[in-house]
Amino acid sequence: MAAVRQIAFYGKGGIGKSTTSQNTLAALAELGQKIMIVGCDPKADSTRLILHAKAQDTVLGMAAEVGAVEDLEIEDVVKIGYRDIHCVESGGPEPGVGCAGRGVITAINFLEEEGAYKGKDYISYDVLGDVVCGGFAMPIRENKAQEIYIVMSGEMMAMFAANNIARGILKYANTGGVRLGGLICNERQTDKELELAEALAKRLNTKLIHFVPRDNIVQHAELRRMTVVEYAPDSKQAQEYRELARKIHENAGKGTIPTPLSMDELEELLMEHGILPAEDESLVGKAAAAA
Repeated sequence: MAAVRQIAFYGKGGIGKSTTSQNTLAALAELGQKIMIVGCDPKADSTRLILHAKAQDTVLGMAAEVGAVEDLEIEDVVKIGYRDIHCVESGGPEPGVGCAGRGVITAINFLEEEGAYKGKDYISYDVLGDVVCGGFAMPIRENKAQEIYIVMSGEMMAMFAANNIARGILKYANTGGVRLGGLICNERQTDKELELAEALAKRLNTKLIHFVPRDNIVQHAELRRMTVVEYAPDSKQAQEYRELARKIHENAGKGTIPTPLSMDELEELLMEHGILPAEDESLVGKAAAAA
């Protein structure tokens, strides 16, 4: 019996990470894969398209109601969605209070102790934007997620975030089995986007797994709290997600240890492709002249 594949989707906030991951996992479920999604974002929206729900009850939230996470039953926290995908949201504290990463740690430990991963082909972690604290890094640090897929675009800050996440993977790659599975470019229709994504992937010692084109059908599906794969199964966009799912499915054991860039190297890469203009030092720090 094949070992369960533990993958994680990381990426800058607002890049479409959760949408991309849920559509990809829905397509994997179509292939007959048994899947569990562990949402690691305090907003608890990592499973809304699979469950057709605004937000799911969270492990931390329910634990607070009953007294302790040990008092929960696995049936309390696991919800079943599209094509029998099992969904869990870790949750987090109120904004401004405590470490949001604590919910990630608590949820993963609880699920493992309760045997929730048994019989699954994929465990997928949907993780908040950047690697900003130990809790959010836990799927990497504790060797839980072994394949990391970074969702990015040709926008400068999305590329900065992808590079920072690669740096986080490198930190733990030599002490555990975590590897960078590849980049997924979620098109924003910026200049030279495909070219930039491929160049960044090469510099990070990985590959561009798939370039997901922009299509308004994604928003139409989201308004109905559905994946495109379910909402418009015969659409071209659904086929793109199926292709991405196929590529991830065939990518087992092909992850790499990333080679992140320094900030100067990343800016040079953007300049090489004409995205950042070469700096004119005579202009640095000077306000625009009055017309």
